Amino acid sequence: MQQLSKLTSKFQATIPLAIRRKLGLKPGDAVVFEIENDVITVRRATALDREYAKSLEGTLTEWLSKEDEEAYRGL
Repeated sequence: MQQLSKLTSKFQATIPLAIRRKLGLKPGDAVVFEIENDVITVRRATALDREYAKSLEGTLTEWLSKEDEEAYRGL
């Protein structure tokens, strides 16, 4: 299945209905983007994905400055 979605000016994209249905996604659900070479896969996040992301939060504090927020605000 191939579906098309357009990026907004904030680089956001809507996940097409057919994909949302296939993955069983609902508002508030998290998704994971996996990159392997030039192929990107989107899948529903699992509890393990959320635990992994949470475990990294404390290791990224060097990027929490006011200057960093300003520099990356538009991305």
